[in-house]
Amino acid sequence: MYRDLRLRALQEAPDAFGSSFAAEAMRSDPAWAQRILAATTSGKDCPLFAFDGEQVCGLIWCKLSADEPSRADLYQMWVAPEARGQGLGHALLEAAVDWARMKGCRQVHLGVTAADSPALRLYQGHGFRAIGPLEPLREGSPLMAQAMVLGLPH
Repeated sequence: MYRDLRLRALQEAPDAFGSSFAAEAMRSDPAWAQRILAATTSGKDCPLFAFDGEQVCGLIWCKLSADEPSRADLYQMWVAPEARGQGLGHALLEAAVDWARMKGCRQVHLGVTAADSPALRLYQGHGFRAIGPLEPLREGSPLMAQAMVLGLPH
């Protein structure tokens, strides 16, 4: 389920991620299984899925920073086109931020492709603000990414 959703996201929205379909599609099935098993047992990762009935249609991954104990990072945020407009992005984002807060984090960080996009507006609507200069989205891409942060009051 995770593999299929992640690969679909990379194909549908290739300019939204630091990774690429080509890079991720090379992973073996055991590597995908190990990745999700490690995440669900580490206590430092929180992959969250959205469902429309029985169909998985969204993903966000929250990870505690190894270098900064009071920081969490968000990755892999995506909602399938047919499920957009139902509030799933909001629900995924809120659940990830709630998990980071429960883990004692003071900040949540993410990167978003620098463009006027629904993703950027979603993050801004939840209080994320831009920090630092734009950086390349990934090697070989002309697109830039903006780092954002959300402070979590305690």
